[in-house]
Amino acid sequence: MILTQSSTPIIGWIAILLGYIMQFIFNALNAVGIQNIGICIIIFTIIVRLFMLPLTIKQQKFTKLSQAMQPEINKIQKKYKNRKDQASLQKQNQEIQEVYEKYGTSPTGGCAQILVQLPIFLALYQVIRKIPAYIPYVKSQYQTIVSAIGINKESISVINEIAKELPKAYVKKLGSDATANQFIDVMNYFGKSGWTKLASSFPSAADTIADVSAHITKMNTFALGINVTQTPGWRPSVYWIIPILAALFQWLSMKTMPQQNQGNDTTSSMTSSMTWMMPAMSLYFCVIMPAGLGLYWTASAGFQFIQQIVINKMMENADLDEMIRKNQEKAAKKKSKGKKSVTEKIMSKVTNPVSSDDTKSAPVQTSLTYYANINTKNLKAPTIQGSGGKDYYSVLDSIDHDKLGEISQRAYSVAKYEKEHGNTKGGKK
Repeated sequence: MILTQSSTPIIGWIAILLGYIMQFIFNALNAVGIQNIGICIIIFTIIVRLFMLPLTIKQQKFTKLSQAMQPEINKIQKKYKNRKDQASLQKQNQEIQEVYEKYGTSPTGGCAQILVQLPIFLALYQVIRKIPAYIPYVKSQYQTIVSAIGINKESISVINEIAKELPKAYVKKLGSDATANQFIDVMNYFGKSGWTKLASSFPSAADTIADVSAHITKMNTFALGINVTQTPGWRPSVYWIIPILAALFQWLSMKTMPQQNQGNDTTSSMTSSMTWMMPAMSLYFCVIMPAGLGLYWTASAGFQFIQQIVINKMMENADLDEMIRKNQEKAAKKKSKGKKSVTEKIMSKVTNPVSSDDTKSAPVQTSLTYYANINTKNLKAPTIQGSGGKDYYSVLDSIDHDKLGEISQRAYSVAKYEKEHGNTKGGKK
């Protein structure tokens, strides 16, 4: 295992796979005489984005369906706006679920795509941050310098001294037991001054350091003399082109994203804020991160902007009825196999706390038993349930209301009402 590679479960595994893609791109360009990490990062970003395109399209389809569903959901929420009793809340949830079933989707329909994309992007970040760990040829160049200066107390001290001028977030101080890979981790962020200091500290290896570092610098230098290992910082320079472009493309991407009609001023305000917040975040992070990561961010935002324009056109011409029909067919297939969506499982717990098998031999639970089951710390459900409901209500007088939790207090009040006025369902006696 190469120590500089990410060892985080899942993210590290994905990073290894992405690393093979980066290595392939570098080798392919090298075959035609091009050794440039910046170009590799751009191509790499585009390939990964294309790979994730099906997930993006699926997410956009869910957004289109949400735009069609939202007026119906808003109508239901308005209908039950001032009704906070348990029966009304259950009825509201049931009606909203029916809307989702009508469109063949679920409230979590757009979440799966985001959850799948997140570890991929985190892994991609690891690869770009530690290029030498994933491209053997690049690592071999640094390894030549490590071999020339040796791994000893003196070289560790010199590297650590040079590292004081490097970004603390990306460079760790070498310990007395430092390995060659850890040396490379630090040297990966060396600029011209760092290589000069290293060469002057090891006169016997000065020529090797000068020749190899010049080659490394050439590989890392992108357009306009931007070195992908260096951080733009807050001092105006040509490096600022990257954060400015990243912010611009992020803003354009946000502006072209389809917005759901939530009919909610708070949601609309949040959406508007995100349109400016995301570009601002892009600008900030691309200023404080090495230019290679900023280049990835810029390429990703630029590709996303172009991709969004194309997807918007696709969604405009998409047949909503056909989309719903296909979703319903998929949902029907899942049901035929006995599979339930996450939403259906939650709704089953809310609207039917007792399983179908239990209802054959036990009385239907009222609000108190339902709350007792989800708040067993305050109410002991087994002592509350009784045949025919008689024992159920008889224990109410023995319960200390003041010691109950907030949820159980509400349940207690409902059960008290049911005892005094008769069991109700849906608000009707």
